[in-house]
Amino acid sequence: MSIRRLPEHLVNRIAAGEVVERPASALKEIVENALDAGATRIAVRLSNGGLDRIEVSDDGCGMDSADMALALERHATSKLPDDAIENVATLGFRGEALPSIASVARLSIDSRPRGSDGWNRTVDNGLLLSEGPAALPPGTRVTVDQLFGKVPARRKFLRSPKAEYAACLDIVRRLAMAHPSVAFSVEHDGRRVLGVQENDAREDRVAALTDRQLADNHVIVSLERDGVQLSGVASLPTYNRGVGDHQYLFVNGRPVKDRLLIGALRGAYADMLARDRHPVVALFLDVPPLEVDVNVHPAKTEVRFRDPALIRGMIVSGLRRALDAEGFRAVQHADPAGLSAWKPEPISPTPISALPIFEAAAPAPVSYNQFVQSSFADRRPSFQTPPPQARAEPAAEPAPEGHSFPLGVARGQVARTYIVAEAEDGLVIVDQHAAHERLTLERMRRAMEGQGVASQALLLPEVVELDEPACDRLEARTEELREFGLDLERFGPSAMLVRAVPAMLGQSDVQGMVTDLADDLAAYDSALSLKERLDLVAATMACHGSVRAGRVLSVAEMNALLREMEVTPRSGQCNHGRPTWVKLGHGDIEKLFGRK
Repeated sequence: MSIRRLPEHLVNRIAAGEVVERPASALKEIVENALDAGATRIAVRLSNGGLDRIEVSDDGCGMDSADMALALERHATSKLPDDAIENVATLGFRGEALPSIASVARLSIDSRPRGSDGWNRTVDNGLLLSEGPAALPPGTRVTVDQLFGKVPARRKFLRSPKAEYAACLDIVRRLAMAHPSVAFSVEHDGRRVLGVQENDAREDRVAALTDRQLADNHVIVSLERDGVQLSGVASLPTYNRGVGDHQYLFVNGRPVKDRLLIGALRGAYADMLARDRHPVVALFLDVPPLEVDVNVHPAKTEVRFRDPALIRGMIVSGLRRALDAEGFRAVQHADPAGLSAWKPEPISPTPISALPIFEAAAPAPVSYNQFVQSSFADRRPSFQTPPPQARAEPAAEPAPEGHSFPLGVARGQVARTYIVAEAEDGLVIVDQHAAHERLTLERMRRAMEGQGVASQALLLPEVVELDEPACDRLEARTEELREFGLDLERFGPSAMLVRAVPAMLGQSDVQGMVTDLADDLAAYDSALSLKERLDLVAATMACHGSVRAGRVLSVAEMNALLREMEVTPRSGQCNHGRPTWVKLGHGDIEKLFGRK
């Protein structure tokens, strides 16, 4: 077969296949053009998910008739003043977007520069239909009708209108996050679905475009290193989602989906979230143009960094510092479903005459001290002293006031699992196992940074039976595990001998801990760096060495746990991302009793 030159209309359609995959792709290119034109207000109107019509209006610099004609030619752009493509600072720069869209749809452009007249140019699937004067305010209006209407091979592979609409909305949401100084609005089939005003604070813009609750459950990320600046908003670990669709990453104002950045994000939250949960994050990287290649993908959704280790380290360090600074903070919004479960139980009335108090003569009155002494004498076995029981424990000194401490003062224990404390602004409930798990992990980390974790030899070494591959994985990591105070050695082909455990774990579940370590190494060993792997080991050990649910704690022990939580970083969530404490504010309590 001989080589032939492709016709112009076919070249345009091939180019359109690279740039315009679906309505969201066309919308992205048009909105980016509006941003590059200096727009401060951008209005988007969609019909049938963008399949029938996409309309974008802006108040940017506009184009005259000559510029409009050039804009519809391939590889014609105003965004590269010279040939130095490595210094590009705009969102779009290839010069393919408008001609590619015009080759597979009916494209109409109305534009008017300030101080000049407006002009219209309409192209239908590559053919010029009309051009002439147009009346409109300063700016540009681009309308795309019937995308792929005359290319049935492409049209039939588009998804449903609902799916295409969701993709379009996601595109606008990401671009609006990256440009808080620009007002955005979106209408779909005549219904307004999104609207944000210009000059929003970045955290307010992110919360408005994701979830309003994020405004009360986020940290501010800010870090600068070697000319690279990282900023953004990240959710507390206890405020998370079941999918990773709420992670927004930007490089020089450009929304990207980069595996390096997503991996760094996962590493930053590694020991603070369950493996099937994901944070809500919007991170913005400002990188010198020469340090990043934005020309990797035709749709410009991927980038390549000259120093990927620097970028990854900045994301992990920036997020960790921001989360550490919040200390014991956790998500503290009242759950409506939880509050609705607090309902007064109906009590069937009992006649007063039927009460047991009337069945016998009333006893002689006794003093309070006599009542306490007789009650304890009746209930206390003569052969042992019971553990102290919350409020029943006699206090050697008056209990401190709740306003002295953020997490309040312990008042009791419920179900041998939850510590109930009174704070100045409400009632605090602490999951004792989850809280102690985080405290143990942070102690192990501090010990690793110092002289290492002290170990405690077992009186009788314990044998843990595993399959041979699991034993191989543990044997390969014995030196790392020994740094954490866990002394293992091979004991035949399918068993490990445990000679010592970390001293701070006390009476831990050795069998369960070693088994879980083997499982974690199997799942994540090859995918994690050494630091992440050590954090994973520490988290697994801490889980098995923490105060278990079902253990009775004295008031002194409960208060000691609360005080340590207040000074320990990230104590608001356990190693799996669950909250360690919740607060029921005075207003919520009043609602339960109908006072508010």
